[in-house]
Amino acid sequence: MKQTDFNQIINRHHTGSVKWDFIDRYLQLDETDLLPMWVSDFDFQCPLEVRQALHHRVEHGIFGYSERDDQYYQAVMDWFSKRHQLPLQREWFTSIEGVVPGLAILIQLLSQPGDPIVIQGPYYGSFAKIVTLNGREVLENPLAFGPQGYQFDFDHLEACFEQRKPPLLLLCNPHNPTGRCWTRDELTQLMTLCSRYGVTVISDEIWADLLLPGETFTSVLHLDESWQDHVISATSASKSFGLSSLRISNFLIPNDQTRNAFVERLNAHGLDVFNALSMTAATAAYQQGETWLDALQQYLANNRRWFEQALAYAAPWCKMTRAEGTYLAWLDCRALGLDDNALQQALIHQSKIAASMGVSFGEQGKGFIRLNLGCPRQYLESAIAGLARLKPSL
Repeated sequence: MKQTDFNQIINRHHTGSVKWDFIDRYLQLDETDLLPMWVSDFDFQCPLEVRQALHHRVEHGIFGYSERDDQYYQAVMDWFSKRHQLPLQREWFTSIEGVVPGLAILIQLLSQPGDPIVIQGPYYGSFAKIVTLNGREVLENPLAFGPQGYQFDFDHLEACFEQRKPPLLLLCNPHNPTGRCWTRDELTQLMTLCSRYGVTVISDEIWADLLLPGETFTSVLHLDESWQDHVISATSASKSFGLSSLRISNFLIPNDQTRNAFVERLNAHGLDVFNALSMTAATAAYQQGETWLDALQQYLANNRRWFEQALAYAAPWCKMTRAEGTYLAWLDCRALGLDDNALQQALIHQSKIAASMGVSFGEQGKGFIRLNLGCPRQYLESAIAGLARLKPSL
């Protein structure tokens, strides 16, 4: 069957795309001719098999209230068993339209107003948003950044636990924005501390399928069963297969009491029915999308390799952080000697790039930018040309 041409340029303007059509609204920018490399969705068509399944479902023409069927559950369980050697139990499943809404409801459920919630900077901006908007306090445990990349700072984390007694830690694995895939040893050390201090870990694992060659993904559910009462894994097909607006996410909750309380809270908000097309797309992706995803992973790996080499030649002041997963590039721009506002203005007016500014990922992101490499190579060439126009101040 014909596979996606990842080099194909597809015009996404006038499709309601946040990334392409709403730069001015979301980034408060007047410029409209920028290369959008900010939002973390990619510029490729989703798998042909998914599109065919959606066409078939649309042709049926009836879109009444819908529920997850046996085929949906089995598709997800088979995928994680084969792809990640992770056996899932069907009773663990709860579902909601989007990971972030589920995280917000769990914060409401498992903490009290004013409680500190641990997040590790540089962090996905929505983590801080849902913590603060739900009346909780962001308790930062910054990742340590050194020659080997980003690492957990376990000494600081234990001090946070001892002094502030947070009920929850939000984990991102693989990590957005840095691309780190936390190892089994790292996660074991993390869970040992969390267990000792009674901290529940909610792990956002939606990037799990997007690994670089030779890397493996370890879920919190891979770890010792004795910790399963205190871990929750959030998953979705959205990042893997380009289905971000066909929203259905699974929160895998082994603890019966927590899971039942979460479902009750979903029901209290009327979140007890599901989008028929979202379920169709996710089921088809998990059942038939493996060959497509393998090809995508190789393309993304080649993109990253090419971009890193081109960057070293054209803009050697810009240092690219080593990653094990995602299609995100976390770039250290501090050698330019610019503050974050000046850096953004330089990117807009000289490079013609709409980037995710590192400062939006917390204090640890100052002087960095995040670029989305999930795009045809032609866009990366334009980005390199734009970055090459920036020069460090003497």
